[in-house]
Amino acid sequence: MKVLIATDGSKYGKWTTEWVARMPFADKLDVTLLHVTDVEALRAPFMFQPVVIGNEPFIQQEIKRIEARGKTALAEAKAQMASLKLKGKLVLERGAAGPTILKRAARRDGLVAIGSRGLDALDRFMLGSVSTQVTLHAPCSVLIVKEEPRPVSRILFAADGSKASDKALRFLLNKLQPEAREGLEPIDVVVMHAMPFLKYPELKEAGGRMVEQCANKLLKAGYVVDEVVQLGKPADEIVKVASKKKVDLIVTGAKGMGAVARFLLGSVSTKILQQSPCSVLVVR
Repeated sequence: MKVLIATDGSKYGKWTTEWVARMPFADKLDVTLLHVTDVEALRAPFMFQPVVIGNEPFIQQEIKRIEARGKTALAEAKAQMASLKLKGKLVLERGAAGPTILKRAARRDGLVAIGSRGLDALDRFMLGSVSTQVTLHAPCSVLIVKEEPRPVSRILFAADGSKASDKALRFLLNKLQPEAREGLEPIDVVVMHAMPFLKYPELKEAGGRMVEQCANKLLKAGYVVDEVVQLGKPADEIVKVASKKKVDLIVTGAKGMGAVARFLLGSVSTKILQQSPCSVLVVR
């Protein structure tokens, strides 16, 4: 499987590389580690004449500093990959971070791994974080790393019966191994379905049957399974259960909502990404 690791030299970037090395992938990995030098972000959009304004010398100094930091980050990443026995290539590119990562993430059957930068709500609303931008627009699955790396022993799979949810289930069945490492206990998957409060009990029964069907497939593959059906707002309930069960990773499908619908309503996967205490894998 082709994996694109986006790193910026921060602790999140280093955590992301180690997460990829520790994830129980079933297939051999072909890794590309990408560092993007985003010098255009230094120029505010209203600065049409930076030389006249007098900021150009300072901007050029900062560009040199950022480029030097990029080379250092790539050298550190190369050493980290060697220590983790990850094979692949390292790439240093210049451009806008989000679009450059998305351009490299051109395979539907691949994976992009990126660290969460932890922007607050105002920053995310005004500018958008790179991790959110990549998650919303990547053509492939995206792993968003929010915590220090550790063995993946418990996963929460958010099931809702959609095509996106089916793809996430197939990822667990085909792309991951039930055992995190040889000799360890099988991974525990919490199969969860959350639905709004409705007066129709048959809908809850249908949700329970769907969870049971998913659980049976995961059990057959070798996972240990826990079934949860919850009433409430889906994203909120998923995050609550993830915290209560102390899961290492949330796996959810991408809904593929349009930009207007996402802005007005927010997708469940986007809300989970923003609120989750643990790392998140959004599957396409």
